Amino acid sequence: MKVIVPLAGKGTRLLPLTKRVPKPLIRVAGRPVMDYVMDAIAGLDLEELIVITGHLKDVVERYIVEHYDVKARFVEQKMLDGTAGAINLARPYVKGPVLIIFVDTLFDADLSLIKTADADGIIWTKEVEDYRRFGVIVTDGRGYMTRIVEKPDTPVSRLANIGLQYIKDWKTLFEGIAHVLKQPPGKGGEFYLTDAFQYMVDRGRRLRVGEATGWYDCGKVDTLLETNRHLLEQGRARLPGGPCPRCTIVPPVYVEEGVTLHDVTIGPNVAIEAGSYVTESTIANSILGRNVRVVRGTVRDSLVGDDQVIEGKTLERSVLAAGEVAPTQ
Repeated sequence: MKVIVPLAGKGTRLLPLTKRVPKPLIRVAGRPVMDYVMDAIAGLDLEELIVITGHLKDVVERYIVEHYDVKARFVEQKMLDGTAGAINLARPYVKGPVLIIFVDTLFDADLSLIKTADADGIIWTKEVEDYRRFGVIVTDGRGYMTRIVEKPDTPVSRLANIGLQYIKDWKTLFEGIAHVLKQPPGKGGEFYLTDAFQYMVDRGRRLRVGEATGWYDCGKVDTLLETNRHLLEQGRARLPGGPCPRCTIVPPVYVEEGVTLHDVTIGPNVAIEAGSYVTESTIANSILGRNVRVVRGTVRDSLVGDDQVIEGKTLERSVLAAGEVAPTQ
């Protein structure tokens, strides 16, 4: 089976960090988001990874080649025309069933359904409260999709599409994508992959709806920090290994080897990476990258890129990278 991974987006809600770091390579609880996704599919028989690149494509390609033991093909999406346009770029290389994964989220899902489900495809979903933020899927009584609705005003369904799909009938999928690309574009001038799924269902194909037990968004700062907290609570926590004079640690935290701490309050829900130095400061619900220096400062609800200095200041609900600060979006 081949896996299509669209990675062309710019990650605008995580600016200015994503000017220099591709969104899938932003680290949460000490690891790039994409690492967790690759762990989740490690048990599958992968023939090839088809990676749709765009923003910072050289960085993405180098990381994948150096870190994952899987055959990878890279295809650049030069025009950001939406998810249908991205997946369509893989068409020449697909000759069988495919798994499509959008890696700006982490998921807990039973992928063994791929081997057992009697269907033309599987779309994994997660029940959500705020259905208006997502594409939601309406099912029949047997658990098959009847329609998909983008950001509905009324609660037609609370089953959000999480961006994880297995398509057995790949021919009809690409037929549907071709149909979508011939129609006028949707919001923002984009073509949506979800419309191709609707095309499949409208032509009698059966798409089984699978349930994800967990779904953790990494696409904006507040949800990235929530995902960081979840990972720390689920086993990624790491207490400081060296001396920590006059430190107050409020679990859960992740503090890498090579971090210097003294006269600080750290936590809860904090990740600090190697080479960082924090003194006379308070850090809460934040991620600090490598070689960050915080002196007499406060960092709350924020994301701090590598090599940044915060001295005598408070950073709250913000992203700091390469000297630029932006409030969270």
